[in-house]
Amino acid sequence: MAKQSTSWLTFHKRWPLLLVALLSTSTVIVLLIRAASDSCNTNSTTTTTPQYSHEDSRIQVTSQVETPPNPLRFMKSKLVVLVSHELSLSGGPLLLMELAFLLRVVGAEVVWLTIQKPTDSDDVIYSLEHRMLDRGVKAISAKGQEAIDTALKADLVVLNTAVAGKWLDSVVKENVPRILPKVLWWIHEMRGHYFKLEYVKHLPYVAGAMIDSHTTAEYWKNRTRERLGIKMPETYVVHLGNSKELMEIAENNVAKRVLREHVRESLGVRNEDILFAIINSVSRGKGQDLFLRSFYQSLQLIKERKLQVPSIHAVIVGSDMNAQTKFETELRNFVVENKIQDQVHFINKTLTVAPYLASIDVLVQNSQARGECFGRITIEAMAFQLPVLGTAAGGTTEIVVNGSTGLLHHVGKEGVTPLANNIVKLATNVERRLTMGKRGYERVKERFLEHHMSQRIASVLKEVMKKAEAEKTHAFS
Repeated sequence: MAKQSTSWLTFHKRWPLLLVALLSTSTVIVLLIRAASDSCNTNSTTTTTPQYSHEDSRIQVTSQVETPPNPLRFMKSKLVVLVSHELSLSGGPLLLMELAFLLRVVGAEVVWLTIQKPTDSDDVIYSLEHRMLDRGVKAISAKGQEAIDTALKADLVVLNTAVAGKWLDSVVKENVPRILPKVLWWIHEMRGHYFKLEYVKHLPYVAGAMIDSHTTAEYWKNRTRERLGIKMPETYVVHLGNSKELMEIAENNVAKRVLREHVRESLGVRNEDILFAIINSVSRGKGQDLFLRSFYQSLQLIKERKLQVPSIHAVIVGSDMNAQTKFETELRNFVVENKIQDQVHFINKTLTVAPYLASIDVLVQNSQARGECFGRITIEAMAFQLPVLGTAAGGTTEIVVNGSTGLLHHVGKEGVTPLANNIVKLATNVERRLTMGKRGYERVKERFLEHHMSQRIASVLKEVMKKAEAEKTHAFS
């Protein structure tokens, strides 16, 4: 049985300090960590809600290695407005924040607007807003004249997610035609309920759409035409990349070993035990329920076949009982009913994924329906040389090479048994796990690094701003 949450909290405060002591002396390390963070629980009944301070949770690394010119340097002194439907720990807002920081590095002026904000104080929003403030990103109200004036003056406006389209009619109103020519719409959604005319009616008239995978781009092209009768604007596919900070940890064997030892100690598992983890916000669409069924089935297969393997464990990172109370209760009840409490571990939602990636053996990407638009955690896991067991849907199929860097299975109930079999395959073959992990790392180095993403985004921004400038010239001619 894993240790209680107080042990985990102590570990989470200590792990960056352990890294400081062990990272290379040729690298300058600046650590900005949270004062308090997630708690770990394995009895499937309770989870402590994380507390957030205003400090950054990532390890920030400045390397001595000379770097090539930043492809985004042409954005220096440009005014960019970023419009997000919310400010949370979900993928969309975090990606937009990353773009904000990339632009700030080259000297762009960045203004952030959040459309939906709770009336009560929120620790997560407080933390993220201060994180942006520390990096020079100005956050203003999405409603009112200041937001409109700033958007009119901006060189570029980025709408983040389909839902952000509501801001145009609710706030910008009669000024919409003046803003549309300089709008880049960054879309991450794959769910059908986002295809509403009230969200995306202005989509055909913006300068361009940016989407994280070819699969998602094709889906949007077909869906908007068939269901809404509108045409997509010029659409650019931009695969994401891993941050330099994450790669620095992923490529430091000493740091990874320290994190592995201490996470496993906190969970109460041995070094030789095999950990299969799903790292996503807990929700039905992410497939934690089907993963647990596959995991339980894999335990039965190992027992029936009398296979000699170390103890295997399922780790679910992304727990939040306040957000998905009914669904998460179902998960925990399943664990209790099948008496696998000692082998299933729930860990609260967190920005800090490096310790978990260093401590597990296999990542499970089990998103359902049309899958992930891209799936950032997949390339992060591959950076840590982890094989990936993923659904054959969405962006995962553009990242994972089936049979080489991981194994794919069907979505839905049809995928439960194949995933169980894949769990057994990797649990019983350490050489295959290591080979797949190494190939995944090589694939990341070839195409999924921060500079790859910056280059791809830079080419899109150049095209969009060229169109915006041409439209502006035409309007005054």
